[in-house]
Parts: sequence; C-alpha cells; structure tokens
Amino acid sequence: MSSLDRIRSELNMLEPQKIPLETVGTALKQAQHYRLLNEPSLAESICRDVLAVDGKNEDAWVTLLLALTDQFQEKRMIALDEAHEAVRHLSSEYKTSYYSGIIEERWARMQHKLGAPAVAVDPWIRKAMNAFSRADELAPEGDPNAMLRWNTCARFLQETARGDATYMPASPNAHHEMLDEFADDVPLR
Repeated sequence: MSSLDRIRSELNMLEPQKIPLETVGTALKQAQHYRLLNEPSLAESICRDVLAVDGKNEDAWVTLLLALTDQFQEKRMIALDEAHEAVRHLSSEYKTSYYSGIIEERWARMQHKLGAPAVAVDPWIRKAMNAFSRADELAPEGDPNAMLRWNTCARFLQETARGDATYMPASPNAHHEMLDEFADDVPLR
C-alpha cells in the first residue's frame, strides 16, 4: 500500500464523534460565537454536529444556513444549494420566507462584490424582496425584521443603479431571459 493510499485509508476512518444531546445548547452558542468571529466554516461544522444528534433543531438549521451564506464567496453554488436545503427544515412559512430572502439577498450582494453588473444582481435582489414581502405579511405582530430587510434591498438597488450607468431594471423574467440568451454561449478552452 502506498503512503498516499494509507493516508486516504486513515482519513476515511476519521468519523466525527457525536456530541452528547445535553450539550446542544452550548454547542449552538459556540457556533454563533464563531460566526461573529468570522469563522463560518467552524460554525457550519458545529451546526452539523448538533444536527447529527438533534436533526429537528431549528436554531441549528438557521445558524447553519447563515454560516453557509457567510461562505458564498468561497463555496459558491455548493453553499447556495445547501443553504436552500437548510431553509426547507424550518417550521413556519414566515421563517421559510424570511430566511429564503436572506439567502437571495446575500447571494446578490456577493455577486455584486465580485463585480457582477447591477443588471445581473437585480433579479436576485428582487427575489429577496418578494420573500421579505411575503414574510412581512406573515410576521408576528411587532416584528419589523422582514420589512427592514426589504428596505435594505431597495436601498441596495438604488445604490447599484446609480453606480452603473448601463443599468436597466430587470423585467420579472430577466433571469430566464439572460439564461435563454447566453445558455449556449459556453466558452471553449
């Protein structure tokens, strides 16, 4: 057996240990702490440990999806898909709408940060705004969070439009129109 095969074999035997169920609360506090320290991969790992012993823990699902959105730049589509999967585990339509909006908004902001033009970011922000509008309709009395996020998205659109002289507001089907226009435009190496 080569040394590389031996190392791979040893790595396959390194299964994560299960945490005791009674430590879930402490573990979640640690995950949230690591997010605040800008260590989202550590927060993600802890959330996965919690979910391995308490798969219905909504706080773990929320923290996991937030940690994944923190990693959009590094993990791209993998994190986006996993964040969408995590939101499916939330118990209320309000939370599902609100956190779906968070995912779309953070994805749009990351795309913009990486240099995507405003016209490419617009459909993602509008999708977030639609989710926040739906969440606002379902929000518990006195909970302004969804509308605050909607307002933040509206200001983001205003700012990006001012910064991009070629910007034209997207039609509701802009994302599909762009895919239709460029779907067969695959670069050759």
